Order: sequence, then C-alpha cells, then structure tokens
Amino acid sequence: MKEGIHPKTYTTKVTCHCGYEFETKSTLGEKIEVEICSHCHPFFTGEHKFIDAAGRIDRFRKKYAKFITEDAK
Repeated sequence: MKEGIHPKTYTTKVTCHCGYEFETKSTLGEKIEVEICSHCHPFFTGEHKFIDAAGRIDRFRKKYAKFITEDAK
C-alpha cells in the first residue's frame, strides 16, 4: 500500500435521535449523529404502520367505482 493516500480512520461514536449509541470505524470523524437507526426504524422493529395520506385509497375507489363490475366485487 502506498503511504499517504488513504484517509484517516477514526473510532467513531454513532448516536441516534432515539438514544441508541454504538461504536464503529469511519473516515467522517469521531462523532456522528443520525436520525434513525436499526433500533428505531419500523422495518427492523416490526412496527409497520400504514398511513393513508389524505385519503388516497378512498379517492382511488371513488374515481374508479364506475369501472368495477359486479363480478369483480
């Protein structure tokens, strides 16, 4: 390996907004703050919540209700 071409590696303390902290190696610095981590992300915690923003499903059903036949119900 050539000398002087690699970035400096730090032992980094990563802090999430949920309060979880862990240490890893990084070239970004000694402290990193993140908004979401594997301890609070819904995909990893299993707390999936479906949010119907502004009634999108209801608007879709209302818009295409005339195309639904009795056989499709």
